[in-house]
Amino acid sequence: MTEAKPRRADAAERRERVTEVAMRHFAEHGYRGTRVEDIAHEVGIAKGTVFLDFGSKEGLFLAAFQRAVGLLPAWLDAPADVVEGGFWATLEWWLQRTEEFVSSDPVPNQVAVIGRYDTGLGLRRPIDRFMRSEDPYGTLEFVEFGVTRGEVRQDVDPEMLASMLDWVAERFQDALVSEDLDPGLIHRQPERRGMRIKEFVEILREGVVERPEA
Repeated sequence: MTEAKPRRADAAERRERVTEVAMRHFAEHGYRGTRVEDIAHEVGIAKGTVFLDFGSKEGLFLAAFQRAVGLLPAWLDAPADVVEGGFWATLEWWLQRTEEFVSSDPVPNQVAVIGRYDTGLGLRRPIDRFMRSEDPYGTLEFVEFGVTRGEVRQDVDPEMLASMLDWVAERFQDALVSEDLDPGLIHRQPERRGMRIKEFVEILREGVVERPEA
């Protein structure tokens, strides 16, 4: 019995190391271009050990994705003076700094993007379940913050608004940092980038701003 805890600790440390290395490999090569044997070789273990720990390549990516998004900040992690400005000031602050933020910590951001675009339905389902259950970006809390301040409408389920914000804001940020993911709004005329961000915020505001009573 005395060896059980050390063995569990060793297994946990191995999983942590494999996940860390896998994040970098997925970020550099994409989901399809990453080879489990390369990750195992770098860690110094057998390929079969990776499958023993994670079950499959899909399970390994899911662990890497969960780690990656857990490293990314939540909406309300913006500076206190920005948050004091309210929901819309905080949203625009993050959008304006998207490229700077991604370039400062590229690996977890790239893994998050791969989870959105480079995986099949078999992985999308557990990824979506994880995002809904864990809410790693604190989007629901952020929406409820806006509702409390009277900046976000109260006649729509906050979970609906949080889901919508996650979906549209993530994809707009993806367009800001990647020409391949840009539908032609940002990179075709980069001098209009700031204006596009303000337009996006304004369009979103029109949909979810608190309405005055008639």
